[in-house]
Amino acid sequence: MKATLITSFKDITPEGGILELVVWRLPAAVPPCMHRYKYRAVFVVNGERVIGFDNERGKGDHCHRQGQEQPYQFTGVDQLIEDLMTEVERWRSEH
Repeated sequence: MKATLITSFKDITPEGGILELVVWRLPAAVPPCMHRYKYRAVFVVNGERVIGFDNERGKGDHCHRQGQEQPYQFTGVDQLIEDLMTEVERWRSEH
């Protein structure tokens, strides 16, 4: 069984940032994650990642907020999208 692309989009935001999301369903989980998704969700402004969510082998699910990395509880693709947009709106309200 191969990885299956679930969703992928890239958009330019009103402030000129880049909003991108890519999610794959995998045949097996990527340790230490318990789910079978590989994902990246990012908001880039002026060439700098200000918000990002991803998972990678050895690190697991985590998020990046303005240079700080924190654990992230991945519960599904819909929630990932919602969490990304919530963080983007929070960043916009601060800038």
